[in-house]
Amino acid sequence: MNVEAITGYASYALPIATALVGVWLLVTVVRYVRADRGTRVSMQQAVRVRWGWVRLARMAGLTVTDKTPSLLAQITAHKDGPTPAPRVLTPRIKVTPDRFGVVVRARTLPKVGLEEYQKSARFLADAWQCTRVSVLPDGPGRVVIRGMRSDPLTTPTTHRPTGLPPVDLTRWELGIDECAAKVCVSLANVPGVTVAGVPGAGKTSGVSKFVCDFAPSASVQFVTADGKVSRASEGDYAALVKRMFAFCGDDLGEANALFKRLVELRKRRSATIRDVLGVKNMWHVGPSPQWPLTVLIIDEAHTYFREYKGSDPATKRLAALTAENARLVEDLVKKGRSIGILVILISQKTTGDAIPTFIRDVCPIGLSFAQKTVEAAVAALGDDIRNWPDASPVTLQDPAYVGVAVMAMQGRPGYARIRPPTSPTPRPPASPNPPRT
Repeated sequence: MNVEAITGYASYALPIATALVGVWLLVTVVRYVRADRGTRVSMQQAVRVRWGWVRLARMAGLTVTDKTPSLLAQITAHKDGPTPAPRVLTPRIKVTPDRFGVVVRARTLPKVGLEEYQKSARFLADAWQCTRVSVLPDGPGRVVIRGMRSDPLTTPTTHRPTGLPPVDLTRWELGIDECAAKVCVSLANVPGVTVAGVPGAGKTSGVSKFVCDFAPSASVQFVTADGKVSRASEGDYAALVKRMFAFCGDDLGEANALFKRLVELRKRRSATIRDVLGVKNMWHVGPSPQWPLTVLIIDEAHTYFREYKGSDPATKRLAALTAENARLVEDLVKKGRSIGILVILISQKTTGDAIPTFIRDVCPIGLSFAQKTVEAAVAALGDDIRNWPDASPVTLQDPAYVGVAVMAMQGRPGYARIRPPTSPTPRPPASPNPPRT
């Protein structure tokens, strides 16, 4: 290829490169103009993060010195010449702005992994002018750094049910996390869920949203035992009770009769599931109006399980009822998963004296709203929460975090903080038929 040909190609390359740069600038300007005020500030913040990353990474200890010369240095080095200088490797990043701040996806390097990024989080927050920086794994060799200029968890959101049946009955949409991303959990093959938190932290509100979302479907049936009240009209489920095929208050005898009724339903389902559905596990075909998912909500669960001590007849009777209640609910949790029974237990603390451990520890999904002690957080979320102090529900006692919960994420390590939206008081829908066997 001669010089004239190279010059000819260059005359075409320059206009093409100029046009591409012009298109990129135009797209960037249009995105900036159309964005809301918060996103515009974040876009400016993202530019500062990109431009200052190399210097900041070196100061924060997020770089590695590689003493091995690059391939090009090895080829061009002279035999008697000086040894090539060591290279300083800086992780590559990709920055995405949003309304609340920036999302930075970074690569890891030898000796610069997840733990090193987490230790540097407070330095990154100061440098990026963020109120909070969190670091989570993002797959092998990658981390995601969330820099929040404003915390989405402190902004309450409202959820208005559509009145339409959910498309996927195995998907529970909990709310948004600290990255303003939707958080969903799978209910398939889940025998139980525990919900803990101090009074007024948002436990019942979060479960009420679940009922409102799934109520339009005839493939889901609800039954509730509310230990806070004597009658449904006195409590938080007054507007939803007509959608439930059964309800009881704090009377231990009524609760015992209700749990016995559900255990009988469990036994009938276990005996007939193969004949009716043709499978051993209901989740292989999913809930249907002929075989609905039965959701038992036990609010203030400690009311039905607490131990009574005394020798008088009344105390002995109460002690016998609570012991049998624990045995019946244990039957539902341990044997009801495959035939379509889900138990949601709500209590201020899920310690062993409130919810027996032989029930609590079988429930794979645990949510905890604000807690006062680390011991209560451990009871609700497991001992691993001690290794994630930034996500502990003990840090949610500020009034701004009322309604925020913590849960272990399915399919990834660590814990997520979630804000479930609040639902307006619903109008009770017509109650479909009770569940069939």
